[in-house]
Amino acid sequence: MDFNLSAQEETFRDQLRAWLAKNLPKDARRLARAGEHAQEDRVQFLKDWAKKVYDGGWAGVSWPKEYGGVGATLMEQVIFNEEMARAGAPEHLNVIGLGMTGPTIIAHGTEGQKKRYLAKILSAEEIWCQGFSEPNAGSDLAGLQCRAERDGDDFIVNGQKVWTSLAHIAQWCILLVRTDSSAAKHAGITYLLVDMASPGITVRPLVQITGDAEFNEIYFENVRVPVANVLGGINQGWHVAITTLMHERGTLAIAVQVRFRMLLDQLLAKAKKVERNGRPVTEDPIVRQKLAQMHIEVELLKPNGYRSLTKLLKGEPGPEGSIGKLFWSELNQRLEELAVEILGPSALLQAGSKYAEDDGFWLYQFLRSRGNTIEAGTSEIQKNIISERVLGLPRG
Repeated sequence: MDFNLSAQEETFRDQLRAWLAKNLPKDARRLARAGEHAQEDRVQFLKDWAKKVYDGGWAGVSWPKEYGGVGATLMEQVIFNEEMARAGAPEHLNVIGLGMTGPTIIAHGTEGQKKRYLAKILSAEEIWCQGFSEPNAGSDLAGLQCRAERDGDDFIVNGQKVWTSLAHIAQWCILLVRTDSSAAKHAGITYLLVDMASPGITVRPLVQITGDAEFNEIYFENVRVPVANVLGGINQGWHVAITTLMHERGTLAIAVQVRFRMLLDQLLAKAKKVERNGRPVTEDPIVRQKLAQMHIEVELLKPNGYRSLTKLLKGEPGPEGSIGKLFWSELNQRLEELAVEILGPSALLQAGSKYAEDDGFWLYQFLRSRGNTIEAGTSEIQKNIISERVLGLPRG
């Protein structure tokens, strides 16, 4: 692979850097930090930032121009993600809409669906959530039991979803439901676009160990969803869902690598100021070895990310996304554990304590990292995919 950018890609990068230098709020990282401010204030800040990105012409970088996107290449989308991470820009509030719903509608939607939903995803006027996981069907997604029964021009939906990010602020949901219980479990699933204001929907936030409630339970009680809101065909939902999941995992590792590189640099700077037993902690050979190993692993994310990108550019998405997701999720947990080990007891104090390290930043990072190996497909599922599709081992 040629790691050099083309002239067009360099121009794209330089224009983006210039726009970020002019438009990114200086305290964006603090304002966007979960747990730092009242929920409504943080959400409003992120909505305002999403609107600024949209008005600046940077929303939907790799989406076709006819649907309101920039019409750039997938490589330029990666550059966009990388530069946003490098600048410390907050994650887009409509991350599910932009990164998962939109590309899936572009791939499988009718022209009417594209015209109805895509523009409002780009502007963050309508926030989306993902109704896939259930209490007994998280890792085994095909085992879902939330059902939809046909009633004239509607489906009537009953069931429950869980770990639904952003459901408490979302206007729409991409929902997987069982529409044929007699078919093989992968074959009887339908993909619906559901208005979260529909009667019969109850959202219950789940408080995490961080104190935030970014995940939710959703209950559906006789919720009517028009048949016109089926995406990709009745009982074709599994095929459509695979498109969603490919986009969720495909290009994430490269932007994550930049964020981890910056986080590690921040930890190194802090470590140089920490003393233990009268000596700088960075003189401890064990600490030095752990930091060196972390440096190696963070750098390894980049070639693995480009390997996944190469397959996507060839139109051959495969298990590379699972390799990247497994590696970065477990890497972040190791990184946060090392930070707490090096920085000591002050790193375990919450925001608001005068003794807390960086006002509780490291504790929040440490606690939030526990979810990395669950969200976007558990480590166990990623290992199964890798064992079957890379190593050729039999199905477990």
